Amino acid sequence: MEPNVLLESLIDEAGVSRAGLAGHVNQAGRARGLCLRYEHTAVARWLKGQRPRGQVPDLICEVLAGRLGRPVTLDDIGMGVSGVNTAARAGLSGFVEHATALWRSDEQQRPHLTTAPAVTGTTAVMPVWEWENPPEDTDVSRPGPSRVSMADIAMLRAARAHYEQMYRKAGGIATRSRIVGFLNAETAPLLRGGYSDAMGRQLHRATAGLVAVAGICAYDSDAHGLAQRYFHQALRLAKASGDIGLGGYVIALLVNQSLYLAEFRRSVAFAEAALRAAGSHITPALATDLHAMQAKAYAQLGDHRSALECIRRAEAESGRIRSGGEPDETGYVQPGLVNVQVAEALLCLGDLAGAREHAAAAVRSPAHDRGTVHRLAMLTHLELLQGEADKAACTASEMAERARGMESQRLRDRLRSVRKHLTASGSADAAAAAGLIDGALRVPL
Repeated sequence: MEPNVLLESLIDEAGVSRAGLAGHVNQAGRARGLCLRYEHTAVARWLKGQRPRGQVPDLICEVLAGRLGRPVTLDDIGMGVSGVNTAARAGLSGFVEHATALWRSDEQQRPHLTTAPAVTGTTAVMPVWEWENPPEDTDVSRPGPSRVSMADIAMLRAARAHYEQMYRKAGGIATRSRIVGFLNAETAPLLRGGYSDAMGRQLHRATAGLVAVAGICAYDSDAHGLAQRYFHQALRLAKASGDIGLGGYVIALLVNQSLYLAEFRRSVAFAEAALRAAGSHITPALATDLHAMQAKAYAQLGDHRSALECIRRAEAESGRIRSGGEPDETGYVQPGLVNVQVAEALLCLGDLAGAREHAAAAVRSPAHDRGTVHRLAMLTHLELLQGEADKAACTASEMAERARGMESQRLRDRLRSVRKHLTASGSADAAAAAGLIDGALRVPL
C-alpha cells in the first residue's frame, strides 16, 4: 500500500481532524441506515493506503464535498478503481494534483511518508515502462489566469542549482525541507497556472529537475519509499517535457537506489531501458554512469564477463565527456566518478589491486566534498584489505574531516562502515582515526 496523499490533502483543506472525519462518516452512514463505529485510527489506516469497504468511500466523498462546497469524487480521495493508476487515468492534470498533494504532505512532515518502504515488482517497473512507451503528451498547455513566463522558468532552474549545491555541502537531511517548501510555495502554483504547449514543456522540464533533487534528498535521508515516489514524479514530468535525455537521468537515479536496495537485476534492467530509450539523446556522462552502475550490479550477481564489459563501456564513454557539453543535471559525473564506480565493481569481483588503483585515481581527481568523502571511504577500505592500516588511518582521518557539517544518512553509513573496519585492524593509528569518526557520529542529525 502507498500513503494516500490525496485524501490527506483534502482532509487538511477541509479543516477537519481525523476523529472529526470519522464522526462525520458515521453520521452520514446513519442517514443511509448503516451502523458505523469508525474512530481516528480507521482514518489513519485510510491515509496509509487502506480502502474501506462498502459505501464508506462514497460517504467520505459526501462529507468532504459538504465541507469544501464542491463535488469530490473517489479519484479525488485516492480511492478510485482498484488497481488502476488514477493519476494516469486523469491525465497530466490529474498527475499534477497527485504530485502537489505529496509535496504538501511531505512539507507537513507526515511520518507515514518517510517510513513507507520502496515499492517492488510491477509497481516499481510501471513508471519506467510508461516513460519508455506511448502515448506521448501531444499538448501540455493549460488555461489559467496567471501566465507562466520565462522568468519563472529561470527561477526554477536557479533553485535546482541552488538546492543541488546545498545538498552537496550540507547533505540531504538538511536540504530536504528547504526544497520541499520551495516546491509547495513556488512550483505548485506555476504548474496550476496558464501556459502554452512550448512554455509548458519548459516548465515541466525545470520542475522535473527540482523534483529529482527532492528525491535525492529523501534517498539521502533513508526515506526510500518517498524518494522513489519523487523519482517517479520526475520521470513523468520528464516525459511531459519531451526531453528524453532528462528521463534517462532520472532512471539513473532509480538505478542507483535499486543498487543500494540490493535489487541488482532491476538495476540492470532500468539501466538498459535508459540506454535503449534515450538512444542518441543520451550524453557521454550519463552513459558513463549507467554502464558503471550496471558493472556494479553484474558484479554483485556474479556475472564477471558482463561486469567487465560494462566497465570497458563506461571507460570508453568517459573519454567522450566534454566540458560544457552536458546538461546541468549530469554535472555529478565529475572526473574520477567512473574510477570509484569501477573500484566498487572490481572489489566485488575480487580484484583488489585493480580496485585499489582505481580508488586512488578517484581520490586524486577533483570533486566536491560529498563525492570526496565517498572516494576516501572506498580507498580506506581497500588499504585495510591490503594490510596497510597506517595509510588507511591517514585516509580515514581526511574523510572524517571532509564529512564535517554534512547531514546525510548515506555518509553516516559510510563512516560507520569505515570505523568498523578500522577498529578490526588492531592498529593504534587506525584506532585514533576511528575516534575521529566517533566524534563526527556523536552529533545527532
